[in-house]
Amino acid sequence: MTAHQRSGAGRSSGITIATPDTIATATLVVETRGTGFTEITRDAVRFLVDARAKDGVLHLFVRHTSASLVIQENADPDVQTDLVTALERIAPANTGWVHDAEGPDDMPAHVKTMVTGVSLHVPVIGGAPALGTWQGIYLAEHRSRPHHREVVLQFIGSRA
Repeated sequence: MTAHQRSGAGRSSGITIATPDTIATATLVVETRGTGFTEITRDAVRFLVDARAKDGVLHLFVRHTSASLVIQENADPDVQTDLVTALERIAPANTGWVHDAEGPDDMPAHVKTMVTGVSLHVPVIGGAPALGTWQGIYLAEHRSRPHHREVVLQFIGSRA
């Protein structure tokens, strides 16, 4: 243990204890318009309301290998534009990928998904996702053409 860890550098709020009594699950179908980010925060909140969620965790899982889930800034759309550019720099199309069964954006989409991830866990407090002020939940589409994407939503916790 370092001196910094022993010093108690952070402070935590009071601990809330809830006994999980609910597992609620639904599948959200997201229509994408091609490469870019689609915010699904409102859909996640609607799911929590419908599940009568109180305290627990929201798990989101996208059932695809060429799309991903991220939590990102939702105030300035330029952030999403720059993130698309950054991901394109990480895995550009037309660079000699061996796997191109569905076109030149096929393998780059898989790489972008591997880098960003297919699942998220978000704490739920008082029935609402405990996101920061400027945070939103997004489905990131890594293919250039529109797709139907399935996101499994699961709340585990106590009900209101």
